[in-house]
Amino acid sequence: MRRLLRFSIFPVLLYGAGLAWFMNSLPGPAGAERTDGIVVLTGGEGRVARGFELIERGAADRLLISGVASEVRPQELAARYDVPMATIRCCVDLGRTATDTRTNGQEIAEWVQRRRLRSIRVVTNDWHMPRARKEIGWRLGSATRIVTDAVHSDRTFKQLFVEYNKYLISPFGEELGLE
Repeated sequence: MRRLLRFSIFPVLLYGAGLAWFMNSLPGPAGAERTDGIVVLTGGEGRVARGFELIERGAADRLLISGVASEVRPQELAARYDVPMATIRCCVDLGRTATDTRTNGQEIAEWVQRRRLRSIRVVTNDWHMPRARKEIGWRLGSATRIVTDAVHSDRTFKQLFVEYNKYLISPFGEELGLE
């Protein structure tokens, strides 16, 4: 019985240590490093604003906003984020096929290949970055350098707990039909 208890407690301790690591090692914003493109994953506070800030600052030549709802118009984005339409017309692509992190990865990989980019800056919230980075990296391979630029967010334990579990099962997400 003791042996069974020891073997059953080890995975629980390992899981708990991993969750603690995940919660305490969330990434932050990137430096001033320039990349060929910037990709923003929609869905969280401050992400799109950060992408526009970077493109206007000249951190890259192109910006992809991945996962934009079909009803969102470029003029609405320009007005909401106080961005000149000239910037949107010259430098911003709206990705409309992604519906979750996995399909963000696919949409971003297609955009990177189509534009022949060698480096990208990924913008998403800090708690979302590890999984987003993994999903994008799997699809791009090692030919494209990825710089992570995490937007700080107010997060809850529940949110981190759910995201850690998604991070753990992400290698099997497609087979399981998970986001």
